Amino acid sequence: MMTTIYDSHTHLNDDVFYNDIPAYLARAHHYDVREMNIVGSDTKLNQRALELAKTYEGLHAVIGWHPEEVLQATQEQLDLLAQQLTDPTVVAVGEIGLDYYWDQTHQREQQALLAAQIELANQFKLPIVVHTREALAETYEFLKSHPVMAGGVIHSFSGDWAWAKRFLALGFDLSFSGVASFHKATELHAVAQRVPADRFFVETDAPYLTPMPYRGKQNEPGFTNLVAQAVAELRQTDLATIAELTTTNARRLFCKEVDNAKD
Repeated sequence: MMTTIYDSHTHLNDDVFYNDIPAYLARAHHYDVREMNIVGSDTKLNQRALELAKTYEGLHAVIGWHPEEVLQATQEQLDLLAQQLTDPTVVAVGEIGLDYYWDQTHQREQQALLAAQIELANQFKLPIVVHTREALAETYEFLKSHPVMAGGVIHSFSGDWAWAKRFLALGFDLSFSGVASFHKATELHAVAQRVPADRFFVETDAPYLTPMPYRGKQNEPGFTNLVAQAVAELRQTDLATIAELTTTNARRLFCKEVDNAKD
């Protein structure tokens, strides 16, 4: 049986990849990365995500407005997003959330944008892909008070086990990026070891967060296998097991697949 690894969060629509897509996909396939969520963050990247998902087998579109783009996310843009969410290649709304790392002056606007996109997700019965940076507690409280009908995932989760349990209890899965391979990320290692087998994914967030041993270089979807290998070592299992688990988990959330083994 062919191994498939599912990169649950990548930016193959980014300028650094966009003119050489076939080569990056070929490299990804070489490392058994055969499914990917192409994640948007603004009008241009959302449109590219849709185009890639329509063009290449195994690619799915995740579209939405990143909190850092809050000042460009006009009502007109949200109306366009609502139209785009009807596209059958769309599997989630994202990446959306709260980011107080660079900009702490537009917190209300970020919260309003997040609320509007959760409303769209509920309208279209789609899960959400959550971005949170320097705002973990605020994101948790916001999601607690703004329920998402179809659930979602905390992308590139970076909190400790106490926070992991809170988000899991809200119905959100966790996704591990290359950070899980970093030697000093001990709190995250504990989360990867303890999270239930049916509640986590792997991702690259390429071109960012490159896993070891290539940290500091440009990331790419093919490196999802390195993230999966790091998680496998933390959970004292093998790569094939993590590949199967995380692909099944991602398909269940994003592709509405049911785990037949549980029927």
